[in-house]
Amino acid sequence: MRLDEYLEYEADEAAERRRLAEEKSYEILDHLESFENRFEEHVSGDSLVGSVSPSIFVGRSDYPKVSTGILSPVGHEDDAGRFETSGQWYDEGVGIADVFERRTSLLNSNRTGVGVDVNDAWDGFTGVQREIAIADRPVGVEVGLDGRPDVDYDVSRDDVATPVGPRATAQSADLTENPHVPRAVEKTLEDDDWQAQGAINYLYRRGFDVYDINTILSAGALGQAKNRKLVPTRWSITAVDDTVGQYLRGTLRGNQSVDKVEVHHNEYLGNSFWVILAPGKWEYELVEMKAPGSIWNPDPAAGTYLASAHEGFEGRTGYVDETAGAYYAARLGVLEHLSERGRQAKALVLRHVSDDYWGPVGVWQVREAIRHAFEGEHGSAESLSAAVGEVGRHLPVGQGRLRRKSTMAAGIQSSLLEF
Repeated sequence: MRLDEYLEYEADEAAERRRLAEEKSYEILDHLESFENRFEEHVSGDSLVGSVSPSIFVGRSDYPKVSTGILSPVGHEDDAGRFETSGQWYDEGVGIADVFERRTSLLNSNRTGVGVDVNDAWDGFTGVQREIAIADRPVGVEVGLDGRPDVDYDVSRDDVATPVGPRATAQSADLTENPHVPRAVEKTLEDDDWQAQGAINYLYRRGFDVYDINTILSAGALGQAKNRKLVPTRWSITAVDDTVGQYLRGTLRGNQSVDKVEVHHNEYLGNSFWVILAPGKWEYELVEMKAPGSIWNPDPAAGTYLASAHEGFEGRTGYVDETAGAYYAARLGVLEHLSERGRQAKALVLRHVSDDYWGPVGVWQVREAIRHAFEGEHGSAESLSAAVGEVGRHLPVGQGRLRRKSTMAAGIQSSLLEF
C-alpha cells in the first residue's frame, strides 16, 4: 500500500477503533467512595480477610531501604487477575480512567524501611510476597493491618511505572492457599548460581511474558541465591525489557535485512506511534514529541517537547535518560517483530504524545502499542528519507526540528539500497 494512502486509512480507522479507549474521563474521583464501602465490608477488626493478591509492589524511595507491599483488589476477589498489569489490557481496549480505576482498586498492604537484601529467605512478609510473585495465578492471602488505609489518589510523574491505590501498614501476612508455581520458575529458583540475566532470558524463551518476569525479579526471586535482592518495580520493568531486548538483538545478527522501507502505525490512549523499518543492519531510535498540555508537558504555552535516544548495531552501554523506560519498551516490541520474521532492520520509532494523554498509565501502553503496530496493513516508501518526509506531515514539529533532534533523521543519506 502506498504510504500516503496507508496513513490516511490508518488515521480514520484507528480513530474509530480506539475512540472509547481514548476518551478523557475524570470519573476516577467517584471511585473513592466505592472503595471505602468495599473496604468496610471486607475488614474484620484490624485484619483484611478473604482477599486475593495478583501482584506486588516495591517502591524506590530511600533505596536500599524500600517500601514493599502486597496488592489486593478489595471486593473483587473473583476476578483478581484482571487487576494485574498485562498485555491483556490492550486487547480489552481499556481507557485511561479504566487503568486508574483498576490500579486504585488495589490496596497496597505494605511495610516501609525494608532492606533489599533478601538472599534466599522465604519467611516473613517478604517471603509471602515472593510466593505471590512466583505464582502463575492470584493467591489467597490474609493481611493483618495496622489501622485504616491511607486513601490518597494523587498520581505523580514518579508513578509512571505502576500507580497504586490506598496504602495501609501491614503487621502480618499469611497465605491461605498453596500457590501454583510453574516448573520453569522452580528451576530458576533451584539453581543458586544462575545469574539474573540468564534466568530472565530462560523464562522469556519458555513463553513467559515480560510482565510475569519483572514481578518475579522485583520480589528478589531471580539471580544467584546469595545476591538476591528486592528490585523496585519501576526498575525491574526496565531491566527486563532491556535484558530481553539485548537477547533478541543478539539473535538478529546473522539475519538478512528487510528488503524495503516499511511504515507501521498505531494509536492508543492519546499516543500515536509510527515505526519506520528500513534496509540495513540493526539500528534503533525513539523520538518522542510531547504536546503542550499532555501529562509530561503540562504547560500549554511551552510548545512541543522533543526527546530522543539512539543505538547502533552494538547497542548502548548507558541508561537512557530522556526517553527512559519507553525506549526499552518500544525497542522490545520492534525486536520481537523482527525476530519473528527472521530479519533485521534500521528502526526509527516516532511517538507523539497528545494532550489526550491526561494521566500516566505506565510504559506497558508503549510496549503493547508497538507490538500491535505490526498487525494488518502497512505503508511502504522508496527510501528512509521519503518515509520520514511523508510521516512528518502528520507530526506536530517541522522536518528541520526533527532532523536536529533525531540521529537517524539527521543522518539520512542515499545508499545503494535506495537506487
